[in-house]
Amino acid sequence: MMMRSSAAVFLAFVVTASPLLASSQPMPAPPAVAPTNNSRLEKAYMALQALKRAITDDPKNLTHNWCGPDVCSYYGVFCATAPDDPCARTVASVDLNHGDLAGSLPEELGLLSDLAVFHLNSNRFCGALPDSLRSLHLLHEIDVSNNQLSGTFPSQLLCLPNVQYVDIRFNNFCGEVPPAIFEKKIDALFINNNHFEFTLSESFSNSTASVIVLANLPRVGGCLPSSIGDMAGTLNELILLNSGISSCIPPEIGKLDKLTVLDLSFNSIVGTLPDTIGNMKALEQLNIAHNRLAGEIPESICALPHLKNFTYSYNFFCGEPHRCLEVPRIDDRQNCIAGRPDQRPGQQCIEFLHQPPAHCDAPRSPPPPVYAPPPPVY
Repeated sequence: MMMRSSAAVFLAFVVTASPLLASSQPMPAPPAVAPTNNSRLEKAYMALQALKRAITDDPKNLTHNWCGPDVCSYYGVFCATAPDDPCARTVASVDLNHGDLAGSLPEELGLLSDLAVFHLNSNRFCGALPDSLRSLHLLHEIDVSNNQLSGTFPSQLLCLPNVQYVDIRFNNFCGEVPPAIFEKKIDALFINNNHFEFTLSESFSNSTASVIVLANLPRVGGCLPSSIGDMAGTLNELILLNSGISSCIPPEIGKLDKLTVLDLSFNSIVGTLPDTIGNMKALEQLNIAHNRLAGEIPESICALPHLKNFTYSYNFFCGEPHRCLEVPRIDDRQNCIAGRPDQRPGQQCIEFLHQPPAHCDAPRSPPPPVYAPPPPVY
């Protein structure tokens, strides 16, 4: 009797719990339940909603689905397992590159405490970077290039212990660049095309970066330090185009045997081209155009095994080995090289040769400019 009663109760429970057994008519699906966020995702929700409110123009409608608590489904937002909790998900990356978004960056972005990648390049964000970014201790890459950001150099970057890639080029930042940025263990540094004013100091050679671009910063100035050879262990590309440098090229530069790209064009560099550059066996592109270099091109440079592009136009060189003409791409225009086409007028070369010799142990004031086309844009 008790067994019969228990069976009846179980059968009633199954029928009640299953609409298909209780009725032959189909029942509507239950409403979807919004996922329950952990505390990390709740903070991310507040941060991303603050960013959405700070965006004043979204012509591509990238943030149209930034609604509700499921931040991991937002366009451009990527979640991953939290690094310190295998049971929790967190926002690891925000990538809104090329969004043409206009607005500002709110302080709430500091709530994205697990963010590793922050990419906002090619938008129209203005104002300063929020100070709260200094709390993003897991940030590995920050790219806010090609915006309308302003203010002084974002010192928040100096507080990020894990940042490896820093790209703030093509903005309106101004003022001093702290020497400490060259002390950080970062891999790539792009600060070109801003309005910085600083002097290249000895701390520059403390950088462990593989790529450094300080192009189109004509108010930088200073000298290439003789300690530049200390960067040999890591440096792969160095671009100092149009950076106001007014010194000689130190012979120690030849120690950079891993360097593939060296661009020192559109400066006020004087003296001769060091023969030690012939020791830079990995060099593929060398651009020293639009300076005030003189003397002869060392043959060892043109004999470099991987050199594909050698540009030394708009200087005052008086000779080049025939081997230089075997480099796949050279540009020797507007020098003083006899027998070569498109050279400077003879009188201009004579006047230059009668100037006092360059002193490479001290910085020089920039000489009167010689007409030249504008520098390229990186």
